[in-house]
Amino acid sequence: MARGDRTAAEELLLELLPRIRNLVRYLIGGDAEVDDVAQEAVARVFRHAAGYRGEGSFEAWVDRIVARATFRMLHRRRRSPLAPSGDGGPDLLLLKGDEPHPEEYVARRELVGLLDRLPAEQREVVVLHHAVGLTVAEIAAETATHPETVRYRLRVGLERLRELGLSATSEEG
Repeated sequence: MARGDRTAAEELLLELLPRIRNLVRYLIGGDAEVDDVAQEAVARVFRHAAGYRGEGSFEAWVDRIVARATFRMLHRRRRSPLAPSGDGGPDLLLLKGDEPHPEEYVARRELVGLLDRLPAEQREVVVLHHAVGLTVAEIAAETATHPETVRYRLRVGLERLRELGLSATSEEG
């Protein structure tokens, strides 16, 4: 990568870092490992930057790399009986957009709190489908799960969020 290209990529990734950290936090549920996973994801983005073909938005491409890095960490953690449980305290950053209005910040913070109350498998598919925009087939491939299982987890996760008080308008976005 040329020096100018690398500088531009570093600046772009600095702009995307809050989005990356927030996506990781949504996927792992307020875990203390957010910074470690985000750092691994940023390194993967740099390593695979030449592979970005300009199809779709750069942010969506980064989201997929971040999701894959997060899955790797989650699968390693699930196999390890001594994995840390995390601090459980969400430190909300933005996934989409710039600085939110105070009402939007509160709504997003509440959403993270609700997502934290879902089982990990449901939270994972809800976030990947609604925040990242992956299809059921893409989620199934990424998580090595049957598509019907993904649909079930998505349906049950959304039902649980509604039971917890998430309004239909909050689900979009």
